[in-house]
Amino acid sequence: MVVRRVGLFILTNLAVLFVLNIILVLLEPWLTSQGISLESASIWIVALCFGMGGSLISLALSKTLAVRSTGARIVRQPQNDTERWLVDVVRRQASEAGIGCPEFAIYESHQPNAFATGASRNRALVAVSTGLLSAMKPKEVEAVIGHEIAHVANGDMITLTLLQGVLNTFVLVLSRVLGQVLDRVVFKSNRSYGPGYFISVIVLQIVLGVLASMIVMAFSRWREYRADEGGARLAGRSHMIAALETLRRATHQSDLPESVEAFGISGRVGHGIKALLMSHPPIEDRIKRLTGQG
Repeated sequence: MVVRRVGLFILTNLAVLFVLNIILVLLEPWLTSQGISLESASIWIVALCFGMGGSLISLALSKTLAVRSTGARIVRQPQNDTERWLVDVVRRQASEAGIGCPEFAIYESHQPNAFATGASRNRALVAVSTGLLSAMKPKEVEAVIGHEIAHVANGDMITLTLLQGVLNTFVLVLSRVLGQVLDRVVFKSNRSYGPGYFISVIVLQIVLGVLASMIVMAFSRWREYRADEGGARLAGRSHMIAALETLRRATHQSDLPESVEAFGISGRVGHGIKALLMSHPPIEDRIKRLTGQG
């Protein structure tokens, strides 16, 4: 499955570059009349290295970085009854979801939270905080683990990372293409790369980057609803709702590192325009969706 997704990612990136290149070819007569000669090769190399390559590297290192950034302890040999029960829950739910059993970890945090990460559905990691274990009842903990198992089974970590890579490629290419156009047409530069080019690229990367982030975060919010449904199937709808109610009462914002936060069961939320850049929908909305009110 991961090979298929990575292959799809590479093909999608190449398709983005191909379409943009066709657009440039169609615009070439007008660009030439304006004295614009785009050095396409350098643009494609930047896009391939930073758009595609950066996402693939972050995906490959996701589990290692998550463990290091949270200080999580992987439970290889359970040390007490609680850890044995948790490992059994992960193993049972993974079997029900049809995936390989993820590694299980516990990390120190007073805030109730959990996350899943990994580059493969069959080699993932599920981690819970000590705060979650102390705040929730066993059935609620099972529901949270089910939510994370659903993320793994749905391939959400892979899809989210690859979507970001595709959009990164688009932003890198389009900002440089438009930068050269603006440099010649608006700033009337006679140089290959005038000051207007560099100013335009910086501004365009910021603007296009924000728009790309909105798309990624919209997908992230949607997958949270889907993972809630997965947790409800694996552990019971009432228990999933109860777990979200417990998270709602813990009003603190997520303390997960930024690189892991999108994969947590609880994340930062915002209102108005700010909500478009949040990785998680409000917990109230998630509860309404599970109860059929949303």
